[in-house]
Amino acid sequence: QVQLVESGGGLVQGGGSLRLSCAASGRSIRYWNMGWFRQAPGKEREFVAAKSWADGSTSYADSVKGRFTISRDNAKNTVFLQMNSLKPEDTAVYYCNAAQGTAPRTEFASWGQGTQVTVSS
Repeated sequence: QVQLVESGGGLVQGGGSLRLSCAASGRSIRYWNMGWFRQAPGKEREFVAAKSWADGSTSYADSVKGRFTISRDNAKNTVFLQMNSLKPEDTAVYYCNAAQGTAPRTEFASWGQGTQVTVSS
């Protein structure tokens, strides 16, 4: 069974930083583009960032460009999201999964439990 376990969220003041981790088990991420997604209360889940398995290229939602950085460690089967200059509007539950463009590829794995990020003003 493939599992995704997100961690690293918490409560942080505006302007602060957090580093999220997503550990995959049961399937290697090596040949999958991997991404982060988030869902704020009352809103649809949205794309945040993705990193290609092939050439390492990255893509970001306009709202997080210049503040967030996605990375991956294939040996540890883990994806990271470094979040700097956090804003209250970044408050959401953050999830990872495989990605194709800005869309999740849930054939890789079912959604994990996510990790809550709360940014105070």
